[in-house]
Amino acid sequence: MPTKKTFDVAVVGAGVFGAWTAYQLRRAGAEVVLVDAYGPGNSRSSSGGESRMIRMGYGPDEIYTRMAKRSLALWQELFHHIGRTETAPRLFQATGILWLARDNDPYCEATIATLERCQIRCEQLDHAELVRRYPQLEPGEISWAILEPDSGVLLARQAVQAVVAQAGTAGVVYSNEAVLLPEPATSNRHSAIRNWQSVKTTSGGEIFAKQFVFACGPWLPKIFPALLGQLIHITRQEVFFFGVPGGDASSRFGPERLPAWIDFNDLVYGIPNLDNRGFKLAIDAHGPPFDPDVGDRLISIDSLVAARACLAARLPELAKAPVIEMRVCQYENTSNGDFLIDRHPAVENVWLVGGGSGHGFKHGPAVGEYVTALISGNGRVEPRFALATKDNVQQRRVY
Repeated sequence: MPTKKTFDVAVVGAGVFGAWTAYQLRRAGAEVVLVDAYGPGNSRSSSGGESRMIRMGYGPDEIYTRMAKRSLALWQELFHHIGRTETAPRLFQATGILWLARDNDPYCEATIATLERCQIRCEQLDHAELVRRYPQLEPGEISWAILEPDSGVLLARQAVQAVVAQAGTAGVVYSNEAVLLPEPATSNRHSAIRNWQSVKTTSGGEIFAKQFVFACGPWLPKIFPALLGQLIHITRQEVFFFGVPGGDASSRFGPERLPAWIDFNDLVYGIPNLDNRGFKLAIDAHGPPFDPDVGDRLISIDSLVAARACLAARLPELAKAPVIEMRVCQYENTSNGDFLIDRHPAVENVWLVGGGSGHGFKHGPAVGEYVTALISGNGRVEPRFALATKDNVQQRRVY
């Protein structure tokens, strides 16, 4: 009877955290299987969708600024390695990131100080310079801004698929499977430690491994309900793409003349017209609870009204622009926005990786490196990512 293969690591979840973790583990020499129920970059996942910002600014949170800096270098290294044809889209587009700030704006003031401390190129624009450079942008109460010229936008779905493809080329085994994982009764934070030998799948298969990484995004609290059901909060988030003018006028809203911008005072952000998909706008405030498996992904009229109001205030030329695409995705939020990257408290060879909290996509490469170092025993533990720091009351502090 043939012996079943036992992998060094099984990674469950082929979103950006899981894909990069599998890839980094393989680069470190591990035998890895990557498993996902719906496929890399699928429309149910938090890593699906067309675009995600990669910005260095995080207020005073230098840990995330440094992770973003490292991640951008690794994204660019990957894209350079795989190469792209002349007609294929660039998976990273250096649109720049523009932070819109008020007179009294501690977060943006801390952001520019952190960027300078981390030696990240940035520029402070006063009101007059902001108006001169970006006349299509109505500043309103905005008095100054920060420009990160080297930051930009990742084409999310395609980027995740590129990571999984490269991981496969490197030797990672990919399996389109849903795992069956009845959570053990001893899953609270104070239980005795034991190891798992395998996980079963809905197709009747069984995956054997020495270590298991669950990087399942919004599915983490469903897989581990007793442990994470009250610690990770899944919220419904709605995104809109508005049509831009035709002909030469369209360039005013493209990446050549308008950067991606963020206004965390109003909890709204915008991404210029990439690949002719339209101008993307989303309100960053947390939406209502959402189930990633069965939740209907239909836009609410109230959200559309709110998005149009934001668009008209910031980009008056697009006030009457048609909606050309709409999307419902989700955030998986920890209590304060810090990631969850830690060992399961009751199962020594199981790792929990998630809590992207709406800002995690950009950090996939650095998260993969961090998890790989933890599993190898060579990593320095970051206390902010520990399970013990997560609470069941949301008080968002990381944006």
